[in-house]
Amino acid sequence: MRRPRGAAGAQHRDALPVTPRPRKQVLLRLDPAVYDALARWAGDELRSANAQIEFLLRRALAESGRLPGSAGPIPRRGRPPKAPDEHGERP
Repeated sequence: MRRPRGAAGAQHRDALPVTPRPRKQVLLRLDPAVYDALARWAGDELRSANAQIEFLLRRALAESGRLPGSAGPIPRRGRPPKAPDEHGERP
């Protein structure tokens, strides 16, 4: 049986503050046919075209041994996962 939830603020009292690293914005010019193929591929993998470009660049850097160790993971988009309560149960 689920217990009633408290105030919304109480759900996050133990959460660590998240300070995202600033993202670099880059203007990229692509051939329209290349962009269309990239957008279709991204759609097949449920990513945005921007996320697909970053995924492919990171993979290429890693395969060539050039991905810096300081590069963080690709940030997850959307709503953050719900944190378990004090009993380890998800709300």
